Amino acid sequence: MEREVVTSVESGAAGDAGLARNFSLAEPPAGFVDDPYPTYRALLAHAPVRKLGENSYLLSRHADLTSVYKDTTLYSSDKTVEFGEKYGDAPLFQHHTTSLVFNDPPLHTRVRSILAGALNPRAVSALESDVEALVGRLLDDLESKAGCGETVDLIEDFASAIPVEVIGNLLAVPHDERGPLRDWSLSILGALEPVLSEEEERRGNRAVTEFLAYLETLVARRREQPGDPEKDMLTRLIQGEKSGEKLSEKELLQNCIFILNAGHETTTNLIGNGLELLDRFADQRQRLLDDPSLIRTAVEEMLRYESSNQLGNRMTTVPVTFDGVEMPAGTFLTLCIGAANRDPTIFDEPDRFDIGRRPNRHLAFASGPHQCIGMSVARMEGQTAIARFLDRFPAYSLSGGAVRSRRLRFRGFLKLPARLQA
Repeated sequence: MEREVVTSVESGAAGDAGLARNFSLAEPPAGFVDDPYPTYRALLAHAPVRKLGENSYLLSRHADLTSVYKDTTLYSSDKTVEFGEKYGDAPLFQHHTTSLVFNDPPLHTRVRSILAGALNPRAVSALESDVEALVGRLLDDLESKAGCGETVDLIEDFASAIPVEVIGNLLAVPHDERGPLRDWSLSILGALEPVLSEEEERRGNRAVTEFLAYLETLVARRREQPGDPEKDMLTRLIQGEKSGEKLSEKELLQNCIFILNAGHETTTNLIGNGLELLDRFADQRQRLLDDPSLIRTAVEEMLRYESSNQLGNRMTTVPVTFDGVEMPAGTFLTLCIGAANRDPTIFDEPDRFDIGRRPNRHLAFASGPHQCIGMSVARMEGQTAIARFLDRFPAYSLSGGAVRSRRLRFRGFLKLPARLQA
């Protein structure tokens, strides 16, 4: 039955079949970064299990990704071997093999439970008023800038400023010390790309080193002067849970980096992508203006339609079979989130942007035990930022000159110039 479903969505075009069967992450087709969706459609129709190299496959179907996400026994998130080959014994290796996202149970379970305790509903709820105030100040600044006839940048002047401040508040990082956080985050996450230049690797290692040095001083200060563990996430992580469960010093420092990185890049992209989509689809913008209560489903559709995170990875621990393809233990799997979120067997008219879409079983936050631990914070930031922006500037328009990030794993903009009109 599954094969029949896949066959039914085939376009029948030889070009599409060739596009799918020749696809490579190392050398993607021309225009892929700007618009990967024709390639994703071809992969879903013709090569949903695409061999990328020796012992390496790309999975595109929603059902396949869901099954992988939910089983931490058959599919490992541990990247010790892979990152050892990629980075050597470097700061990037030490960071990524210690952070929550690249570990399996029981370590993943223990670290996640401590982080989840710090991201309790009370802490997240307490953030909302701060986010409202922050967005208000940023909108005032945008209005002032636009009033002087200047073109504003929706990334630099708005989207990227929000998660840095939110995570900075969660960890109680002093405001005058937040300057380097965004650049550190971009450099560390940039080093996760499938193909890495020497300069990108150097920047990533330098960012980890500098970030750790800063955190060591911040943690030392917080140990001397603890904050309220119900509001100050860093104090909560230092003190551990009431059960006595604590992070080691290495786990503490590396997962503080992870918290910033996970919260910064994806949320910046969510807000930037969302505002670009509302500019591109004027009918959906008007629909949201007419009915602001749609902001929740609108944000979910933004996450599906232009997923901030496009790729994930796992390693098989035992022999498995996908679509008749037998894979031995130790097979490297790349999970194509962007394709799975356009799977026509799950989403009706998947290439249609519909802010009222229900149900919307997107995988932008993954699924299973590794589902994004900060997704409630990201959703709250996205809903607040986009709703308030649209309320203030309902007639905004992009002014040309947008610069898209050239990365494959994360999808978003570096620059998004706009003209603002009330």
